[in-house]
Amino acid sequence: MDGWLILEWVIKSVVLVLILIGGFAYLTLFERRVLAFMQVRIGPNRAGWQGFLQPIADAVKLIFKEELTPGSVIQPIFALAPIITVVPAVVIAAVVPWGPDVEMFGRVIKLSVTDISLGTLYIAAVASVAVYGIVLAGWSSNNKYAMMGGMRSSAQVISYELSLALCFVLVTVMAGSMRAGDIVEAQRNVWFFFIQPVGGFVFLIATLAEVNRAPFDMPEAEQELTAGYHSEYAGMKFALFFMAEYIKMIAIAAIAAMLFFGGYRELPFMQNTWFSVDVNWWLGPIYMFIKVLVLLFFMVWIRATLPRMRYDRLMSFGWKVMLPLALSLVFITAVGILAEMLWIIPILSIAIGLIFVYFINRSLTTKMKRR
Repeated sequence: MDGWLILEWVIKSVVLVLILIGGFAYLTLFERRVLAFMQVRIGPNRAGWQGFLQPIADAVKLIFKEELTPGSVIQPIFALAPIITVVPAVVIAAVVPWGPDVEMFGRVIKLSVTDISLGTLYIAAVASVAVYGIVLAGWSSNNKYAMMGGMRSSAQVISYELSLALCFVLVTVMAGSMRAGDIVEAQRNVWFFFIQPVGGFVFLIATLAEVNRAPFDMPEAEQELTAGYHSEYAGMKFALFFMAEYIKMIAIAAIAAMLFFGGYRELPFMQNTWFSVDVNWWLGPIYMFIKVLVLLFFMVWIRATLPRMRYDRLMSFGWKVMLPLALSLVFITAVGILAEMLWIIPILSIAIGLIFVYFINRSLTTKMKRR
């Protein structure tokens, strides 16, 4: 094997890990400041200029915080569970392209760690592994509340991963490839979100459930489970679970940008201009960063706006709404592509989405009247 290729992989892997860890640290500050703005508060502003050093202060505090481990835990699994949760959150971003191919030092360098032909399948497979860490953390804690949080997480992930997988099928059908680079290039003229807008919303909702973000944060419902699966964790072990959550937020936002919002490519009307990545390759990572930041802002906005769902409604929503809707969208997309009438896909998708919204509203209204 080419030694320079191995060196390239190592350098890109180290850079990606450093970006994700740094992004995790300052995403916590970003979230706290955005939530403070929406709730008419100030937020963290003491550690450094505008609180810029707050993530460093939090890291130092957690590093030196005493780790209390209950005597009844299953020790090896209890220690490994946070690591099992963090590792998939990092490696899932390996196939995401952050820019076009670049020619440097006489080599063509891809701005992703790897570009495998089964990119979407790789993402789906790695995403499903992360739940093992949460389940094992709950089970090994030998605590009923922690165990309940782990069980909730496994049931929730299974319920919403079906819809998530069908969204990958949508994108694969539209792009004609599972390779991440091909999916981005297929959106050169129009983003897939404009062809399948309802599919984009289904994907974003399913990913919120996948990373246990509000309003789907049932595994760590404080009022019911006293913290959920990480009740018995402290110090850096506790921090690893939240590192995994925030790194997954960044990775999921990057994957959503890649699948539905053109990835590193510019807006379609900016083609063949100075702002095109075909003219200036370094604009690709900038566009990707902006798209990821916007999607992260919406995740935080949803947390500030919506209350936590009741568990039975969360499961009903996953099985009775998300899964049938995703199946319908796959059928509509396949028919539109086979008939070579792409214009009919967004029309029928929005129509079927409105029908589902109508029935959800009617169901909720009926329940309220019965009370």
